Order: sequence, then structure tokens, then C-alpha cells
Amino acid sequence: MNYRQLGKTGLMVSEVGFGGEWLERHEEAESVALIHYAGKQGINIIDCWMADPKSRDIIGKAIVTEREKWIVQGHIGSTWQDGQYVRSRDMKFVKPAFEDLLARLQTDYIDLGMIHYIDELAEWERIQQSEYLDYVFELKKAGVIRHIGLSTHNPRIAKLAVESGFVEMILFSINPAFDMKPASEDIDTLFGDYEAGLAGIDEERAALYRQCEEAGVGITVMKGFGGGRLFDAELSPFKTTFTPVQCIHYALTRPGACSILCGYDTTEQVDAAVAYETATDEEKDYASVIANAPLHAYHGQCTYCGHCKPCPSDIDIAMVNKFYDLAAVQDKVPESVREHYLSLAHTASECVACGGCEERCPFGVKVTERMEKAAALFGK
Repeated sequence: MNYRQLGKTGLMVSEVGFGGEWLERHEEAESVALIHYAGKQGINIIDCWMADPKSRDIIGKAIVTEREKWIVQGHIGSTWQDGQYVRSRDMKFVKPAFEDLLARLQTDYIDLGMIHYIDELAEWERIQQSEYLDYVFELKKAGVIRHIGLSTHNPRIAKLAVESGFVEMILFSINPAFDMKPASEDIDTLFGDYEAGLAGIDEERAALYRQCEEAGVGITVMKGFGGGRLFDAELSPFKTTFTPVQCIHYALTRPGACSILCGYDTTEQVDAAVAYETATDEEKDYASVIANAPLHAYHGQCTYCGHCKPCPSDIDIAMVNKFYDLAAVQDKVPESVREHYLSLAHTASECVACGGCEERCPFGVKVTERMEKAAALFGK
């Protein structure tokens, strides 16, 4: 298992994580064993957005003997009322629900205290001066939550969270289909009509990923498989199928992305996700799937897929493109981006314009032109 630093939190999270929402489907002992199995494969981050007592008890029993090995995303505002989940900012529900989370997880702290599920601008604005946000800050000050995070499906809310200065990481929905959709306050639109001529990554989403990378706000990924739709040609907006490894690679090649939290029913599904760590470039290749799909090829857009390799000058073209995209939208090249670019073993100025990369690019990106622009932008 490989690990990535979750932005400025400093936490090292497994590239493949554990999304806990399916735990309640199974007998308690079976789900506890599944978490133990995932931990043995190197998975060290688990998300508990669920308010139901059964899921929380399962996670608590699974991690109690090795709490320090697990990084827990625990949500503040996910409550259990009259036997069902209710998202709430009402403190008469929020505080008891969070205290219940601690008790059932058998812990006195949560690594990532998540501002739970905000997709609407009005709700983001409402919490800014509220008892709810005061409570989040109190938990952070007391060390009960180690870092403040936020979960959202809306890139506009995520952008505001990054700019807030107090949100340290974001749980965000990323997959090739969702990335084509414009920002919305209604999550159902992400699963809706894809027949309206959508093509390529929505610019607001691409800008968000760049902003997170630059600001050091790490992203953990939810809905990386699109609810399983990307595995079914009939349901997929691309009218073709992806593998778990391809979806994982897509998510983890977005700037700022650190870990993808997959849902599991069986150990075989854990194995299928963890197989990413030993997969070949061919097995990870999501770009050919998109480019050859009947619908929605990302023509002209660099997705950092790495198809451009090998380069005779040994330039890591995908990384150069990533740093170029991070810097080109700024009035001035950020020093942190410049430093990362200059630390590359080979930079864009070494491009010999052979064109081999362009022949291999499934999206028709004008790579040599971008190398010229990167060399000029970074000055070396």
C-alpha cells in the first residue's frame, strides 16, 4: 500500500481507503472481520458518516485494539432521529449524535471532524455564525477532533471551504462521469441526464482540484465508482465499462486527491480495490476507455493519465502539465508550484518536440505546445 500526505494535516493516508456505509448490510461479526481484513491490506482511513448505531458499533469493535493505526473521518451533523438518519445543525441533535459517535467508536478523539454534507450556498452561509460551527471549533480546540474537514458534492461549496482557512481537508465526489457535470446544489443531477452534449472535465471542478493542491487542502474521494454505474455499460453515461482499478486511478490522478474511500461488501471487493497498488499501467488506463467511448470523449484536455510516456528526454509530461495547469491560472506563479516544478528531474525546457507523446495521447492534446508554454512560464 502506498500512502499520501493529506494536505496540511500531515496525516499519511492509504491511497485506497474504506467507506463504511455498507457495513450495516451484514452481520456484525462479518463486518468487523471485513475491517480487520482491510487493515491487514494496509488500508488505514475509514469514513463513518453513518448515524445508525449498528455501523458505529461495528467500526468501534473493529478498531478498538489498534486505534492509533486508523484515521477516522467522523461527521458532525449526522444524527439518528426516530430510527433514521437525519442531517441536522440543531445542537439538541448534533451534540448527542457526536457524543454517541465517540462512545460507539470507543475513542476519545476523531482524526478528521467533518462538517457534514453541505451542498447549498445558503446552508454554508447559515453555519458561518452559528452554534454548530462554534461547536466544531470547540471540539478542535479541545483536541477531540484533530482536524476540521467538510463533505460536499458541490465544487462551489468546496471552493468556499478551501478559502475559509479553517477547513483542512475535503471529502468530495470524484469520478469521470461526475467530473463532466456543472456545479449544482442537487446531488441527483450527478446521476441524471448525460445526453446533453457534455464533454470533458467541467472547468469549475478542474479549478477546484488545482486550488486544493496549491492550498494544501487534501481531498478524500467518495463515490469514485459512481454508485457502481461505471461498471455497467447500460447505466454508464459513457456506454462502456470501467474497472475498479481504472476508477481509482482516475480519482488519484486529480490534483489534491489523496485517498479514495471505496465501499466493500466482501474481502474480494477489498482485494479488487487494493489491486490498484500492483496494477500495470495498462490495467490503470482509464484514458483509453474514455477516448473510445461512444459518448463524451475529453478531446483536447490533459487528464494526467500518462499515456504520453515514454519521453526520449525522460520528462514526466503528466506532472509538467499538472504544474503548468496549477500555475497558468494565477496572476503570478506560486513559489510552491515553481519549487515543485523545478524539483522534477527533467523539465519542459528539455522537450525536443519529437511528437511521440502527441501520437500516443488519446485526447489529442497539443503536448509540445504545452511544453513550450510551461518552459516559458517557469523560466527554465
